[in-house]
Amino acid sequence: MTPTPIPPPSEAPSPTTVNSLLAAIADVGADPRRGGYSRPVWSDAERELRSWFLAEAAARGLETTTDANGVLWAWWDLPAARRGGSLEASRADAVVTGSHLDSVPGGGAFDGPLGVASALAALDQLVAREAAGALHRQRALALAVFPEEEGSRFGVACLGSRLLSGAIDPERALALTDAEGITLGEAAERNGLDPRRMGPDPAALQSIGRFVELHVEQGRGLDGPEHSGPGSAGPALAVGSTVLGHGRWRLSFRGQGNHAGTTLMQDRADPMVAAAETVLAVRRLAAARPDARATVGRISPIPGGTNVIASRVDLWMDVRHAEDEVTAALVAEIADSARAHAAAEGCTGELVEESLSGTVHFDPQLAATLSGAVRRTAPAAPLLATGAGHDAGVLAARVPTGMIHVRNPTGISHAPEEHVEDDDAAAGVLALADALEELL
Repeated sequence: MTPTPIPPPSEAPSPTTVNSLLAAIADVGADPRRGGYSRPVWSDAERELRSWFLAEAAARGLETTTDANGVLWAWWDLPAARRGGSLEASRADAVVTGSHLDSVPGGGAFDGPLGVASALAALDQLVAREAAGALHRQRALALAVFPEEEGSRFGVACLGSRLLSGAIDPERALALTDAEGITLGEAAERNGLDPRRMGPDPAALQSIGRFVELHVEQGRGLDGPEHSGPGSAGPALAVGSTVLGHGRWRLSFRGQGNHAGTTLMQDRADPMVAAAETVLAVRRLAAARPDARATVGRISPIPGGTNVIASRVDLWMDVRHAEDEVTAALVAEIADSARAHAAAEGCTGELVEESLSGTVHFDPQLAATLSGAVRRTAPAAPLLATGAGHDAGVLAARVPTGMIHVRNPTGISHAPEEHVEDDDAAAGVLALADALEELL
């Protein structure tokens, strides 16, 4: 890891609540066209948020570093008298908490930043407890911010944690391109990283003894039908149990580009028609399998002119299910359907897997610890499976991880309507601080 230049702390005291922390970044990356926020990794907005985090860490006297994969770390080290060795040795087996700051296009205000702001606010509570003699730490605490969690720029979700843990081949990752054809390696270099050093990081992994990620709940798990519908007063918090298996695939349809006015309907080989039929098939086939989720969220026609029959159409598909075998079977069924629709239009169809993660079961011992801490604040807090991917799910293959979910009364995420009530956010901070105290 290399030291990160620490911005000077502001003259005003650092905020100590989630509300004030999030208010300080409320205008960063606001998207006037889509609504919500667009904060792709290493955009101006995301870089501003990274600087905000480093400034908040500096104001709290934390040492910050940026590792080879662009993960930000802020360290609350043990006092020298309790280290029992070097500073580096005392950081092994640390307790780590944090989340991400990037967003999907037009995303909500809480997906990612809530976890980062809550980590800072929970740290403030722990510092106060230690000063009062109520906390006697045996481990260091680190706050971590992972880049490209959403995959909105380079197409692979949780890219920072995948690189760190070895869940993706570095050569493949560095070759990923954004919409402008810039590779991950090029973008990383432009942002001060050495692409040759990106990839598995055993030293960073060794520092993570336990990882706890607080995150906004991204569906109706805490405000579902059992709580009388959206907007009802369900439990404020939940503890993560599993992350559904999920993946992303690209379907490419190739036909004959041609003139929209001179080409008769019967003479066309139009890949847009094959793509449209496939979008409908994705919904139909997924709906036939209980608890499956399949989504086409992006379509790109080439060349993309209004009066041009496309020569190629790419669409990106997200498929999820708790049973990995069901995910695989559904994707195979969709691929067969896509090829059939392509052939019917005189086109060809190809399916390419871009990322795939199996269902993750969080560490049961850590889940029990989190449940005990969370239920002191929210007695009805359930164990909750989530269909959303997270860095905690990726890291679970290498280190014990767990999650705390904060209620979202709208039940909507990845959209501007995502919301967290102030009291629920405060409850999340208290539960996170209690859990971290026990782990420390």
